[in-house]
Amino acid sequence: MAKRRRKRTVQKAAGMSRRGFLKAMGAMGAAYWLGPKLMLGGKAYAAPIPGGTLDPLAVPKFVTPMLIPPVMPRAGTIKQKSGKTIDYYEISMKQFQQQILPADLPKTTVWGYGAVNGAGSKNALLLHNAPSLTIEAGWNRPIRVKWINDLKDANGDYLPHLLPVDPTLHWANVPQLPGMDGVAGPDRRPDYAGKTYVPLADFEDSNTQFTQYTGPVPMVTHVHGAVGVGDESDGYAEAWYLPVAGNIPAGYATEGTWYNFFEGKAAASFGVNWGPGYATFQYPNAGRAGTDWYHDHALGMTRLNVYAGPAGFYIIRGGPAGDKTVLDSRTNTVAVLPGPAPIEGDKFPPNKTYYEIPIAIQDRAFNANGSLFYPDTRAFFDGATAEEPGFIPATDLSPIWNPEFFGNCIMVNGNTWPFQAVEQRRYRLRFLNGCQSRFLILDFSQIPGVEVWQIGNEGGFLAVPVNLTALGNTLLMGLAERADLIVDFTNVPLGNYVLGNLGPDEPFGGGVPGVDFPTADPDSTGQIMQFRVVPPVVADPTTPPQFLVLPAVTPLPVPVRTRPLALLEMMSMYRDGPAEAMLGTVDQNGNPVHKMWMDPVTENPAVGDTEVWEFYNTTADAHPMHVHEVKFEVVSREGLVLDANGEVVQPIQLDGVITPPEPWETGFKDTVIAYPGQVTRIRAQFSNPGQFVWHCHIVEHEDNEMMRPYRIGPEQPGQPMPAMAADGTGGG
Repeated sequence: MAKRRRKRTVQKAAGMSRRGFLKAMGAMGAAYWLGPKLMLGGKAYAAPIPGGTLDPLAVPKFVTPMLIPPVMPRAGTIKQKSGKTIDYYEISMKQFQQQILPADLPKTTVWGYGAVNGAGSKNALLLHNAPSLTIEAGWNRPIRVKWINDLKDANGDYLPHLLPVDPTLHWANVPQLPGMDGVAGPDRRPDYAGKTYVPLADFEDSNTQFTQYTGPVPMVTHVHGAVGVGDESDGYAEAWYLPVAGNIPAGYATEGTWYNFFEGKAAASFGVNWGPGYATFQYPNAGRAGTDWYHDHALGMTRLNVYAGPAGFYIIRGGPAGDKTVLDSRTNTVAVLPGPAPIEGDKFPPNKTYYEIPIAIQDRAFNANGSLFYPDTRAFFDGATAEEPGFIPATDLSPIWNPEFFGNCIMVNGNTWPFQAVEQRRYRLRFLNGCQSRFLILDFSQIPGVEVWQIGNEGGFLAVPVNLTALGNTLLMGLAERADLIVDFTNVPLGNYVLGNLGPDEPFGGGVPGVDFPTADPDSTGQIMQFRVVPPVVADPTTPPQFLVLPAVTPLPVPVRTRPLALLEMMSMYRDGPAEAMLGTVDQNGNPVHKMWMDPVTENPAVGDTEVWEFYNTTADAHPMHVHEVKFEVVSREGLVLDANGEVVQPIQLDGVITPPEPWETGFKDTVIAYPGQVTRIRAQFSNPGQFVWHCHIVEHEDNEMMRPYRIGPEQPGQPMPAMAADGTGGG
C-alpha cells in the first residue's frame, strides 16, 4: 500500500528544519511568514499524493456544474407562550448514493442530512445530500431540530460504518468494553491486554484477537459557531445515540454517557421529549449574523462520520449586525450586497440566478468503483505495521488511526472539481474549509482582472472590508474557518478560469508557498473549481466593497483572568512518529502539562466572565483551535524562544515579538490558527453555564485526545463524571 510519511522537519532551501526556520524568522517578526503577501517566485510543487484506486488525474475536471445548496424545509413553527416563534425541523442522517464524481464515473455511497417532514414549507424539498441543505435562521429567532439517526437498511437493521473505525482510541465504545480500570461502559478507551490486532479479513478469534469496529454507528450533531446554545443542544461528544435498529447486539450501549442527563435538561428547559434514535436540540441564534455550519461530533469518530458526508451550512441573518445595517459611505444609506441567495421554497433545480453562494471545500479520495477511500491501517501514514513496530497493546500506536489525512481530490459542494458560471459583476461567496487536515490558500491570482474583498468571517462582518487583491489575491483558510467574500468579476475577460490552492499536501506550519513548503499538486489538489465568466444580464446594482461601512464591532469586557494552555504532540516510544495529539495547561513555572479527554476539567470560567486563553503551540504544525459556545476576539500572537534544534525551550519563554491579528481576523471568530513556535491569544466572554469542549479542528487530531471538556459555572447536579484515567484520577 502507498505510504504517506509525515515530515517532522520540512527542509528549507538552506537545509533548515521548520522549527529552525521559525527561529530564524523570529527576529524579523511573524508577519513575514504569517502575512498575506505570499511570495510565489521559485515555486516548488508537491507530487500527486496517494489515495484509493482511483487516480485523481483520471477524474475529468470542470465538467459538472456546482450545486448551490437549497434551503432546508421546516416541519412547522411553534408559538411559545411568550409570543416568540420557533422554527421547527425534523432532520435525519441516512445512507444513500450520490454522483460526486463526474457522470461517466460510478456513484458514491455517502451519508447526509435531510428533512423528513416539510409540512411547514412551500415546495418542501425532502432531499438528503452531502453536503446537506442549508439551514436559514433569523437572528434571535430560535430553531428547534429533531436530529434522527437513520443509519439503517431497508429491513431496519443497522448499517455499519462506510469507513474503518479504530476501537483503540478514546471513542464512543458502543460495545462497552472494559477500560484500563476494568470497568465496562461507553465513552471509554478499551483495554486490549492479551489480544492482538488483526485486519478485519483475518479476524477469527475474539478471545485472542481484535479488529476494527463494524457495529451500529453513533451520531450527535454540533452546530459549529452556535452562541448561547445550551450544553444539551451543543452536540456534546458523549451525548451520541444509535439508530433504532432491529439487530443491535445485546450489551451494546444505545446512548452515550451524557445523553440521559441532557435529555432531562432539554425537557426541563424547553419542554421537548427525546427518544430512541433521536434527540431534539434548540438554538437561540443569539450570535451576530454570519456563516455557521453543522456536522457530526461523536466521540472519537468525528473524522470518519464527517468524511462520510454529513455537514451543511447554517446561516444566521438579520439583527443589529445583519445585512441591512451595512451602509454605503457615498450616500449614508443602506448598501446593496450581492444577492439573492437561495430561500426556502425555491424550485429545485432553481429557476433563478443566485449571486450569493455558499461554497464548502472538502478533500476526499476514491476507489475505482466510486467508493470513498480512507486508510484502514497506520501503514498508509508512515509504514508502521503489526510486525514493526507493532500496535496497541504491545506498543502505543493505534493500528488504524492516521495522525493526518489528505484527500487527493477536491470536492466542492458535493462534486469533484465543478464549474460555476458567473457574470461580469460582483458576487458574494461564503467559503468554508471543510477538509480533514488540509489548510487551504485560495489563489485568485489566476483570474485576470478579478478583485476580491473579505467582508466577514465566522463571527459575521469584519470591522472594515479587507482588500485581498491588494494583499496578493490569496486567502489562507484553516480547518473550519469561514470567509465571506465579495468577488468582483466585472473586469475579468470572458472565458474560463481556475480558482487555485497554494496550500500544502501535508501538515501546515506557516511560511512562503513554494519556498518554505511545496504547494499542492498543480494537476489535482492545487485546483479548487472553475469560474466560467459570461456577460452580465443586467447592470450590477451592488455597492462596490470599498464603499461598504460594516456594522460596528463592540469589544468584549476587560478580562478577569488569563489561562495558559498547551498544544502538544505525544511522540511514540516505539517509532519516529506521533502516537497522539494532545492539549493541556502550562503550569506556573512555564512547563506544559498534558491532559487527556478523561482528565478532570481544568478550564472553568465563571458565568459572565471574560477571559484570555493563550494557546502555546509546542508542536511542529499549525492547529486550528475551536472553542464551542462562544465567539471570541483574536488578541495577538507572540513568538516562543527556541533552542538550537528549533524546539520550544522548556520552561516556555516568550521572545517578545508580538504581532496583531491579521486584517481578516478582526471582529469575532470561533476558530483560530495557532502557529508552531508561538502563543496565540484569544479573548472570550462565557455567559451560558454548562459543559462544552475546546479542540483542534484537524479532525484526526480531535479524535485522538486533542479535545478537552470545559465547564462554564459550577458542576450541575446529577451530571455524569468522567471515567477514571489510567493513573486512577478522574473528576468533573
